[in-house]
Amino acid sequence: MDLHEAEPARDPRVRRTRAAVMQAAFDLVSARGTTAITVSEIAEIADVSRRVVYQHFGDLDTLLLETGLDLARRELLPRLADLREPVDGRAETLVLARHFSDNRVFYRALLTGSCAFALDRGLIRLLLPLNRHGVAHRYGDKLSPQAIDDLAAFITGGAGSFVTTWVVDGAPDPEAFTDRLLSVISLMMELR
Repeated sequence: MDLHEAEPARDPRVRRTRAAVMQAAFDLVSARGTTAITVSEIAEIADVSRRVVYQHFGDLDTLLLETGLDLARRELLPRLADLREPVDGRAETLVLARHFSDNRVFYRALLTGSCAFALDRGLIRLLLPLNRHGVAHRYGDKLSPQAIDDLAAFITGGAGSFVTTWVVDGAPDPEAFTDRLLSVISLMMELR
């Protein structure tokens, strides 16, 4: 199962510029713990003009959203893909928890900023195939394809809300959080 979202092929110079701008945004947000940064500050750190930032991203919220999703694509999804077979919910959840804990300041700022809803939706879109695969692996012979999709969407959205609350409130211990999240999912499945 491929967890990598396809990204259109781009000129290497365009990729480098986008990467430099997103790295500058990540660094600024992480250093300040807020999304209250400016395009001018990002452009200066990335050593590009403001016009280039606007050409690539349109506005600050889109840049922040793309930076958050890019971080998940580059760091989280490859680690999850390495664990795919056999399906191990605890290992996968722990990788997820560690990713968000390691980047807590950055994600907390985005998840409490103006791009929070869009980031939440984007992260759900990235993680839904993983959960769909896990549900199909566990219940594929008992559930219809529609039920598998519905249950995966429910788990992904609920877990996303749980992760958001944990990140915003402090994200202190990935191991303990993993146990809490898996306990909730297990209880939900037993009630079914």
